[in-house]
Amino acid sequence: MPIRVPAELPAQAILDKENIFVMDSERAAMQDIRPLEVGILNLMPNKIQTETQLCRLLSNTPLQINVDLIRIDNHVSKHTPAEHMDSFYQNFDDIAEKRYDGLIITGAPVALVDYEEISYWDKITTVMDWARRHVQSTLYLCWAAHAAMYHFYGINRHIREDKLFGVFEHKVNQPLDELVRGFDGRFYAPHSRYGNILIEQYESVPELDVLASSDDAGAYIVASKDKRQVFLTGHPEYELHTLNDEYTRDISAGLDTAIPLNYFAEPENPQSTPVMSWRSHGTLLYTNWLNYCVYQVTPYDLNELSSRT
Repeated sequence: MPIRVPAELPAQAILDKENIFVMDSERAAMQDIRPLEVGILNLMPNKIQTETQLCRLLSNTPLQINVDLIRIDNHVSKHTPAEHMDSFYQNFDDIAEKRYDGLIITGAPVALVDYEEISYWDKITTVMDWARRHVQSTLYLCWAAHAAMYHFYGINRHIREDKLFGVFEHKVNQPLDELVRGFDGRFYAPHSRYGNILIEQYESVPELDVLASSDDAGAYIVASKDKRQVFLTGHPEYELHTLNDEYTRDISAGLDTAIPLNYFAEPENPQSTPVMSWRSHGTLLYTNWLNYCVYQVTPYDLNELSSRT
């Protein structure tokens, strides 16, 4: 949250240069607070697990947030009861006229399928285009981050021979950027994906900044300069046992998936205890996104978003 100081206090100008948000008393007195409106387009098969992970991170701020869970069709998920979907999810068509402060689009279980061959690709691109008109800031996670790069910038991922799987060390590339404010110079984040886009490909787009990256996992946090689009190639929302659950599922399915790197207390023993090393930075990332990319810049009247595209 911002700090509040008198309008003419010299510290305000100094802190402004450091990109630290300061609210003067006059602006604070004029504020009319309302809850933030955040939508989650959940494309993962286990809806309950994913929505729980995301809501946990979204709830860890002083901001009041209204969350809409969104679906693009009435497809019956094998891993989520139909009653849950009918009770808690809204069809995209029913909320298409609404505007949101923030939107999160998750990954999807189509890692090895060409985008154009995905049965719901047209619907996904419709939502992506809609978000540019109806949402202050959209957060694209993992597969969705690569899909958005393909849709908006024509940059296609390449498929790795082996899954990038485990917890990897990352470095902050632009420490003064609001999205990584408070991050340590080196931090950890989980990845679980086959797709990859080179850092140089992100950097070839003038309006994008690579804010954090890894020598082993590549680009991790990428954002447009206006923060209307944020791309996360990893999974800061993962719980302690999520990678272990994925590993067990892959092995049970007969896949030759390697033990997730830098994850178990005994690195070569998947029966040992997983180690959580990314929670604090994952929480901070979502807090920064809500604060700097959404709360501080979104209009009070969301109808004004139409003039900001």
